[in-house]
Amino acid sequence: MKERHKPTIVIIGRPNVGKSTLFNRLVGKKLALVDDTPGVTRDRREGDGTLFDLEFTIVDTAGLEDAEATSLAGRMRAQTEAALDTADLALMVIDARAGLTPLDRHFAGWLRAQDTPVVLLANKAEGKMAEAGYYEAYALGLGEPIAISAEHGEGLADLYQAIVGHVGLPPEDAFEEEEKAEPTPEEVAAAPLKLAVVGRPNAGKSTLINRLLGEDRLVTGPEAGITRDSISVQWEWKGRPVRLIDTAGLRRRARVTTKLEKLSAADTRRAIDFAEVVVLLLDATLGLEAQDLKIADQVLQEGRALVIALNKWDSVEDHGSIYRGVARALEDGLSQVKGVPLIPVSAATGKNLDTLIKAAFEIRDLWSRRVPTSRLNDWFAAALERNPPPAPGGKRIKLRYITQARIRPPSFIVFGNRLEELPDSYQRYLVNLMREELGFMGVPIRINFRSRENPFAGKPRR
Repeated sequence: MKERHKPTIVIIGRPNVGKSTLFNRLVGKKLALVDDTPGVTRDRREGDGTLFDLEFTIVDTAGLEDAEATSLAGRMRAQTEAALDTADLALMVIDARAGLTPLDRHFAGWLRAQDTPVVLLANKAEGKMAEAGYYEAYALGLGEPIAISAEHGEGLADLYQAIVGHVGLPPEDAFEEEEKAEPTPEEVAAAPLKLAVVGRPNAGKSTLINRLLGEDRLVTGPEAGITRDSISVQWEWKGRPVRLIDTAGLRRRARVTTKLEKLSAADTRRAIDFAEVVVLLLDATLGLEAQDLKIADQVLQEGRALVIALNKWDSVEDHGSIYRGVARALEDGLSQVKGVPLIPVSAATGKNLDTLIKAAFEIRDLWSRRVPTSRLNDWFAAALERNPPPAPGGKRIKLRYITQARIRPPSFIVFGNRLEELPDSYQRYLVNLMREELGFMGVPIRINFRSRENPFAGKPRR
């Protein structure tokens, strides 16, 4: 993979709008002091920032104040101006709850006159109190503001899109490079497992991740919708590298404003898109609900490998009945992918968490697997002989050969004639048989049917 330019991003704004909180979130640790007292940050502070697959140098600056150049506030402002001179992008932060101040307007005008591109962030956007300040921010003339909550991790997917739009890295860049050079089985085994954890509120996501990490990295509590850190966490399981990707959570619409629900869902979509394997965490005390199936379907539609964990197993009594009930519901609700692993776990006690991670590594191997062409076509010929394709109108549909186009997810192309008339039932037959006989149980499979063009079609007869 080619080496990328690592952009420098500077955070700018008046005092006490949450710049250091945003800095801490992007570097993944508390490097900058955070306090309600204005002016805590006085010097530039740099760190290695990450946002999903994007890496950059992030610079935290002192709060901008209109002051004499020789004063302390003036010297702090000079440090900020120097940081802006070397930056590829500036993030101007305002406090959406407080609304615009004359200082915000003054420095927005100053930024508009600079050469550095600017993204406007309306911070502290959680709750309805911030809506007026968010819409008021349009008046700064810096384009559409992005609503975020640096404290709670909301809106980071939208921030990601804005950053890559300015520094020239398309969101799919990492995946396109990955596809160009298909990894070998040895490279897959050695690479970090990109593992995202998704689920409904109160399923125990943060408790699960904290238990895996062995520390209270994420905030937990009984309230539904406690927001999560969307930045990936480096971790090792039995000497094997893992990138744990937490999500902002998929919450009930009745519990949040429409704006926050959109931000939360966008963060989860980005986490799913970046992951190789997604763990859908269910609450065993509640069973399987319609929203769980929607999340699972979204994961599979994105082509990601899926593992389902039945959490709070220590809190239920009739284990056999609950497991069988959830398994049957999954079989009916996820009929397009048979054999998705279902593992009972307890995040609180650590029960079966090793089994869960082991299953995630194993299903990634299946998801990354390539079938030799000779074996694939031997299987294909046997499948056609066992159940020949139909002959609508008395003319048999001919399926000639199959090839594997790519991996991650396993994708195949079937060539033949009149394939546009092949019924869905026969396509399902091939997919299910491939899953069972070629070892793709539990992973999404893509099959495209491509008819050979008739060279004489459309030409007049002699």
